[in-house]
Amino acid sequence: MLEVIQLNAIAAVVFPFCRVAGFCSNMFLFAGRSLPMRARLLFAMAFTVCILPDVPAIKGAINLISIDGMLVVIKETLIGVALGYMTQFLAQVFTIAGQVVAMQTGLGFASLVDPVSGNNTPVVGQFFTVLTTLVFLAVNGHLLFFKLLTISFVTLPIGGSFLPLDGMREMVWFGSYMFLGGLTMALSALCTMLIINFTLGVMTRAAPQLNVFSLGFAVTMVTGLAVLAMSLNAYMSNFSNSFNEILERSCTLVGTSCEGIF
Repeated sequence: MLEVIQLNAIAAVVFPFCRVAGFCSNMFLFAGRSLPMRARLLFAMAFTVCILPDVPAIKGAINLISIDGMLVVIKETLIGVALGYMTQFLAQVFTIAGQVVAMQTGLGFASLVDPVSGNNTPVVGQFFTVLTTLVFLAVNGHLLFFKLLTISFVTLPIGGSFLPLDGMREMVWFGSYMFLGGLTMALSALCTMLIINFTLGVMTRAAPQLNVFSLGFAVTMVTGLAVLAMSLNAYMSNFSNSFNEILERSCTLVGTSCEGIF
C-alpha cells in the first residue's frame, strides 16, 4: 500500500514535468544549442514544482510503471512539444524575412552560425532573430505562453483526451503562415531589387562597356541596406500581427480562449 502511494506521488510530479519539459525543449527561447540541456531540465523541474498546486488531480489511478503510464508520458510530452512548436513559427517568420532580404540584396555573403540550428545563416536573418527574441521578452510573450501552458493542465487534464482535432489541424495548416509572414515582410525588398535589376539590365544593354557585376553589386548592397533600414519601421506592426495570430492558434490548440490569457 505504501509503495502504491509513493508511485502515485511520483506520477503526480512526473506527468506534469513531461509536458513542461516537452514545451521547454521546443520553445525557441530554450531550444538553442547555446543553452545546455541540463539547464533546460532544471528550469522545467523548477517550473513544474511551482505550478503543481494549480495542476488538477490525475483522473483515476495511473500506474507509472506500466503501459498506460508510458502512454501518458508520451502524450504529455507531445502536448508540450506541440505548444512549444507554435513559438517556433514566430521566430521563423522573421528569420525567413531576413534571409530573403539578404539573398536578394547581396548581403547573404556575410553569415554567422545560427545558435538554434547550428548552421550558417545570413547575418540579416540573425539580426531579425535576435530582434524578435528581445521584443518577445519585452512584451512578456514568454510569460503568456507559460501561462497558457499552465492553463492547458485544466483544459487538457492529465490522463484525459489528447489535443483537439481542430487545434492540430490549425497547427499543421498554420505552417504556411510562417512563409506568408516572412515573404510579406520581405516584399518591399523584393520589389525594390526587381526594379534595380531591371534598371541594371537596361544600362548594360544600352552601354555594354559598363561592368555590370562590379557596379551592380555595390548598388544592390547599398540599396539593400537602405531598404532594410526603412523596413524596420513596419517591424512592430508585423510582429504584433504574427504574435496575435500565433497566440490565438495556440489557445485553440489547447482548447481554450485567449480572452482569459491577456
